[in-house]
Amino acid sequence: MKISRLVPDDSGIVTWPTLSVSKKSVVTVGVFDGMHLGHQALLKRVKTLAAEQDAFSVVIMFDPRPGVIHQYALSHDGAEPRKGESLEDPLELMGIDERVRLMRQIGIDQVFIIGYSLAFAAKSYRFFLGQLVGKLGMRTLVLGADAAMGAGRAGDVKSIQTLAEATGVFELDVMDDLGPGYTRVPARIVSQQPKEEGEPTDPTATMTKAELRAWSKAHNARRLRVWSSTNVRYLLSQGRIADANAILGHVHSIDGMVVHGEQRGRTLGFPTANMDVNTEGYVPADGVYAGWLVDLGEKAETSTDGEDTSGVSAAPSVEARVAKGSPWRWPAAISIGTKETYVEQTGLNQRVVESYAVNDEWLDLYGHELRVEFEAFLRPQRRFDSSEELVEQLHKDVQSTKELTSDEGDAAE
Repeated sequence: MKISRLVPDDSGIVTWPTLSVSKKSVVTVGVFDGMHLGHQALLKRVKTLAAEQDAFSVVIMFDPRPGVIHQYALSHDGAEPRKGESLEDPLELMGIDERVRLMRQIGIDQVFIIGYSLAFAAKSYRFFLGQLVGKLGMRTLVLGADAAMGAGRAGDVKSIQTLAEATGVFELDVMDDLGPGYTRVPARIVSQQPKEEGEPTDPTATMTKAELRAWSKAHNARRLRVWSSTNVRYLLSQGRIADANAILGHVHSIDGMVVHGEQRGRTLGFPTANMDVNTEGYVPADGVYAGWLVDLGEKAETSTDGEDTSGVSAAPSVEARVAKGSPWRWPAAISIGTKETYVEQTGLNQRVVESYAVNDEWLDLYGHELRVEFEAFLRPQRRFDSSEELVEQLHKDVQSTKELTSDEGDAAE
């Protein structure tokens, strides 16, 4: 698979490479944050059509997410971020590298990562699609039924279909009815720790129609596809890991560097790997979770233009490390929160992610890149009256983790 990063010029123009003078391409466009089941179905459709048409399978995605750029502009009098300015995206489900890795598994030929900008966003969908036809040889465009692109998001599937029929230079393939229908998600997603032990349930599942209307009005809820990145963010913000993973089709994870903490866990007999606050991926609601700890080692390099070199500078590969039974992957009890038991003593109130690997040996992971995978919610964070009481609960958390990860735990330990 080839990966190319393309940066639009100040006027929003992208200099597209020519893929081939004779071979056409099947293209899809989107953010693909989380790479959930809907995204996977769309990309598999692109791959299938490309094989049938003897064409390239091409994905165009954006970095940063468009929402980040538009939100920045709203808070900076319509200005663009400065070149090189670091932008935080706490709502991002999955980093670009991981999305690319999953696209490679599907078998996509070419991925273009576009540096999204306001100038680029101001171009009409007609201009954008004309570029794809002329430069990439786009023969077929594959989109979901609710897709929209171009200035003012005027390029919905109806408008694009009209353009395709009028010009006759490309076809539009629309994938509809993806997933189990629709749901309602609050317009403003606020992380909320579950109050009870065990996997949280859908609070609207037992509501009457009148109660659901009242809930939707109170939360200004929007109607969205169940298979959507926004819905996954909402579920994770409520600690509903099982429901989120069911939509993703894989376990949700975050990546980050291991840093030195207070080393309190080691004194309690539960040494933890503490993750740097600058994580890649959406951090779920506060609480204790069962999941997996994966040592990614050195971060693989990816070329900015041309052949993907992921895995060349770092062996073994990410695929090998995250595989079931991998010697770099262990069951783990994961804690997200502010260490309420010791906050008065330490004066520290910073939210942290720390993981205790269920392993017989001490793991020296400082300076390593770590992946934390979430399997299930165990319990909310709470303050304990003593270290002894905390240790007793930690033993219970470890036992619950072993039980919930037992299908893979025997092979990983």
